[in-house]
Amino acid sequence: MLSFETVNELTLKVTCSGSDVLFTKAGSFIAGDSAGGKNYKFEKLLLGPQNSFGQAALGSLLRRVTGENLPLMKVMFSGDSVTYYANYGQHVLIYKLAPSETVSVESENILAFTQDCEYNVRFIGCGVISQKGLATSTLTASGNNAYVAILTDGNPIVLSNIQSRHTISVDPDAVICWMGQSGVCDPQVKTDLSWKNLIGQASGESYAFEWSGNQPVSVIVQPSERRGGIRVGID
Repeated sequence: MLSFETVNELTLKVTCSGSDVLFTKAGSFIAGDSAGGKNYKFEKLLLGPQNSFGQAALGSLLRRVTGENLPLMKVMFSGDSVTYYANYGQHVLIYKLAPSETVSVESENILAFTQDCEYNVRFIGCGVISQKGLATSTLTASGNNAYVAILTDGNPIVLSNIQSRHTISVDPDAVICWMGQSGVCDPQVKTDLSWKNLIGQASGESYAFEWSGNQPVSVIVQPSERRGGIRVGID
């Protein structure tokens, strides 16, 4: 069985009791500690984490087409051990999914997940005007030990309207992930374009991801924006 915790906010510590399997971003392992000799090994996943070859091949093709391709490696444990993972000093956020809960996350922000998470790519049909793209990676809890480790540039903030039912609006280039019931909590794209954009008077906040009060969701946002998106203007 695996458990996740963070060390100094920048490193993922994975404790294994017995035998288990972990999926991580390729090359993210930095250290390990095990009694009686090394009892874990690494294997690059050429296709994906699905058990079926057909599903793995289809998933790999879909990720490449949508730009959600994530180079993964499989860590196989055969005894008690502690291993550590990181990615260029990015902050690490741990989330444990409730049964059947889904997290929608950018593939570049996935550090690791347990085998109780079902990994897929899903079209959300919005985001053409930002770096978010038309699709998102999803991790859905298929067991009781569904841990996900997510990478963020800096300490993130969490917004939730599950209790308040307020409207949540975020910059698509800053959003890391959102959690809720699959197919219910995908955002809408709201734009604020006018003639001022054509004469270089844009505010820089011309579009946003928005969840209404009847879409119960928790959204994680990083204090950094991805470079990209459409900038309309005349110099």
